[in-house]
Amino acid sequence: MADLDLAPGRASIPRMPDTKVVPERDHRQLRQLITKLSEGIVLIDFDQTILWANEAALRLHGVERQEDLGGDVDGYRRSFRLTFRNNHPVKAGEHPIERVLTGEKPRDVVVEVAPVARPDTTWVHAIRCAVITDADGEPDYLVLVIDDQTDRYEAEDRFESAFNANPAPALICRVSDLCFIRANQGFLAMTGLGRDEVVGHSIYELDILRDVDDRSEALAKLTQGETIAQSEATLLLPDGSSKGVIVAGQPLDLSNERCMLFTFVDLERRLQAEALLRQSEERFSKAFKSSPVALAVAAASSLRFIEVNGAFLALTGFAEDELVDSTPANLRMWADPGTQERLLRELETSDKLTQQELRIRTFDDTVLDGSIAGDVISIDDTRCVLIVLQDITERRRSETELMSAIDAVLADTAWLSRGIVERLAGLRQPNRVAQAGVDLASLTDRERDVLGLICEGATDAAMADRLRLSRHTIRNHLSSLYRKINVTHRGAAAVWARERGITDHASAQRPRKAKKG
Repeated sequence: MADLDLAPGRASIPRMPDTKVVPERDHRQLRQLITKLSEGIVLIDFDQTILWANEAALRLHGVERQEDLGGDVDGYRRSFRLTFRNNHPVKAGEHPIERVLTGEKPRDVVVEVAPVARPDTTWVHAIRCAVITDADGEPDYLVLVIDDQTDRYEAEDRFESAFNANPAPALICRVSDLCFIRANQGFLAMTGLGRDEVVGHSIYELDILRDVDDRSEALAKLTQGETIAQSEATLLLPDGSSKGVIVAGQPLDLSNERCMLFTFVDLERRLQAEALLRQSEERFSKAFKSSPVALAVAAASSLRFIEVNGAFLALTGFAEDELVDSTPANLRMWADPGTQERLLRELETSDKLTQQELRIRTFDDTVLDGSIAGDVISIDDTRCVLIVLQDITERRRSETELMSAIDAVLADTAWLSRGIVERLAGLRQPNRVAQAGVDLASLTDRERDVLGLICEGATDAAMADRLRLSRHTIRNHLSSLYRKINVTHRGAAAVWARERGITDHASAQRPRKAKKG
């Protein structure tokens, strides 16, 4: 065998003498075998001439004829621009064919290929090169196997773009050596680390699984490329402080390497919010328990007591364990039937209980006059109501006694001035509004008689004797009078009359018309 000098400066490799010709049938059979393969196949002679290419190889270069590949390796270079994935150009002598021709061991390589005439059209080729020998074991020609990786690397490029642009902190760790190969801006911003302090370092140098539940199991799953469930962890920061995070790992393949995508959630804001919530709850609990006002928290849907304070226990007489998880209805706490249903109906359509009076039955069956009010609040996503309960029995008794005294005074107003009567009536009916449209003309003569006698302080018996009517008839006239002038008792009727100039029976009479001459 003779040596063939392939190019200046290149090593020579042994080749069969030029007189030896490979049988045409062997090439034809080989071509028939590889024509329909999905991978591109290019046969190259040792003089770097392109002998043959299948349809897939032509398609992967965007050409229709074998001649369009350039005819030989130098023509191929003139027709297509080759770059590595790191954007460095494939220089002379670096193509797999050229490396094999110089005697190097064949190895796989990934390159980007773009026609010189159409630089915007790019494919990504994974290239394998092999030496085919003849029957005597001598090198015969080279086979270039091209696998189209364009879709895969485009997907990886999209992933890289999304990974880098994602504000959520993330890392990519290579499973084979447990080194970090990617760190996005979100992770760098969260930790304050530089990219060179992360990329190229192992998980033992940058421990992102510190303080996770069962760290050894998480490391075992990482080395096996299995999903790591989310767990709380602690990251040590450059300034010596630490940060609480939630970390989770998801396996993925990146550039034909098994990797683990780690994502993080910064717990700092959540922890701050939880601390503020705890402080707020503590303040509410202290104010709730120490309040002198009877307070209770109950479920808005049923008024089932959840929590009560000491003042509530003192007012009702029940023990805490008797109240909690029970409803006022079950404890017969409301003295009047229908109170529970009325309160629940209001809570169905409103976020508050308007202040209203009710009667409270205590543990020892004492019935108190009370008032209730409340506001709807949310506790653990449950709709609740904060209830304020008051005992107004003493106030009601004082008011009743005051009203009785005023009524007694107003029963005989003949000796009182109009101003005093009005002041007393105002105390008796603080919300009284003078009725527009009601005047003396609407009253019957008998109603005017009764009204005048009221102003004189006459009793029902005195009116009956004076007007020569029965007491029953007098009461009927009083009811009709009260209804017309919108009052409920004698004192208010006397005030109404005095406002219209009536002070006694005579001034209440209807003016008589003069007789015609």
